[in-house]
Amino acid sequence: MMELPVTHPLKPMLAKRVDSIPNGAGWLFEPKWDGFRTLVFRDGDELILQSRDRKPLERYFPELAAPLRATLPLRCVLDGELVIARDGGLDFEALQQRIHPAASRIKMLSETTPAAIVFWDLLCIDNENLMQRPFEQRHTRLQQLLEKCRPPIYLTPVTRDRAEAQNWFERFEGAGFDGVMAKKLDSHYSPNKRTMLKVKHKRTTDCVVAGFRWHKKGPNTMVGSLLLGLYDEQGVLHHIGVAASFKEQVRRDLVTLLSPYRTHASDGHPWADWLNSQAHASQRLPGSKSRWSKGKTLAWNPLRIELVCEVSYDHMQGSRFRHTAHFVRWRKDKLPAECDYAQLDVTPPYEIENIFGSRSAAS
Repeated sequence: MMELPVTHPLKPMLAKRVDSIPNGAGWLFEPKWDGFRTLVFRDGDELILQSRDRKPLERYFPELAAPLRATLPLRCVLDGELVIARDGGLDFEALQQRIHPAASRIKMLSETTPAAIVFWDLLCIDNENLMQRPFEQRHTRLQQLLEKCRPPIYLTPVTRDRAEAQNWFERFEGAGFDGVMAKKLDSHYSPNKRTMLKVKHKRTTDCVVAGFRWHKKGPNTMVGSLLLGLYDEQGVLHHIGVAASFKEQVRRDLVTLLSPYRTHASDGHPWADWLNSQAHASQRLPGSKSRWSKGKTLAWNPLRIELVCEVSYDHMQGSRFRHTAHFVRWRKDKLPAECDYAQLDVTPPYEIENIFGSRSAAS
């Protein structure tokens, strides 16, 4: 049983997406690593690697236990990212393959695709809780702690120079970095709060996969599209669009992948009424007709609310995707409840007013 100033499990601090690197003083910039967000807890010989959804990761990455014990103090909590770097870049797909139930495969992958961990924050050390200290102080302590760290333990690069951060944003994309993180030097560590800022190269968001439709050329043999949802501030899951444009083999593979999540899927499903095309007062139905339907069947099949995927999109129209979203990857490390509208890159109303002026509400 761990007895640390920071209690396990802990919800990590989150980030809000913005469209550009912020100006002004008081910021520290970091590359945005493309991996598994990980909190590392150590109390003596006990070591826990916690995912962002508060699940244990240490059994999947046994190769990190010895380096972490050799590098970290006996009692501490650090925040960072698990990554796999190979072929000149970060490999998120290889990282996902590390989450496997078979011990023999975990051992094999730990040798063939070993992981590394990159740290950027220090939450506590010994009996000292640092979460309410300014980030500048926490980061200074982290630099001192990891001054002599060696692979596979890393300290993230940082800069206070916005021009350098912009250069990172443009240069690092080819190596698999997501973009740039911006953190206020005077900020506290706020669990489950979107305190940090992130600037990414593409508009992407994580969505609940709440259902699917069969492909018109292959009912029961090919999936046509995934029905996507996001939660609002009241915890209501809204249908925001679909992800499609899969290759034929992927459509066939999706039938097998989704099959376990179809069992008892309609029981308590937030869109259960829509299965019978019943109207809902505040949301557009995923199975309802629209002027774009042109006689197409819009029947759909529910899935248990357990799957999360990342999709890319061009822009929002109201509370929905304007066009079909494109599937990017599954997010096994994220809970459905974390998929909310707050993630979205939405143009603020004042920007619209700047373009159209006060006449935007007229005519």
